[in-house]
Parts: sequence; structure tokens; C-alpha cells
Amino acid sequence: MRTIYDHKALGQLIRQERKAQGLTQAELAALTGVGIRFLRELELGKENCRIGLAFQVIRALGLVLEARGRGESA
Repeated sequence: MRTIYDHKALGQLIRQERKAQGLTQAELAALTGVGIRFLRELELGKENCRIGLAFQVIRALGLVLEARGRGESA
């Protein structure tokens, strides 16, 4: 499991998983119905990324995000 604290870390995780699955940005964009520019910016951790589209990409890669409060254990 990896802890994600900001948009840049989320972008890095998405990029790593895409590459691990052998997908190009164009292939993943087509698979998820998002634009290549959006995907590029998401992977770069651009702050004004649309969260709904980000979750489309996350789901397509088979990633699961889990949120916990500071006092909750893993």
C-alpha cells in the first residue's frame, strides 16, 4: 500500500500503474474516455484536474483509494 498525500503523488501512482500495465497514454485515454491532455496533466499532478475524470482513470487501472482519518490505523 502507498500513502497518497497530494495530487502529485496520485499522478505518479497513476503513471506507474499505467506503465506497469503496458499502456500508452493514448491507449489509457481511449479506454477511459478522457482526453490525452487530461491524462498527461493528471499524471503530472496538475492541481486543477477534474476529480470525476480522475476516478474514471483510477477505476480503469484497477486501483482502489482508501481514505482514513489521522487517528485511524491501517
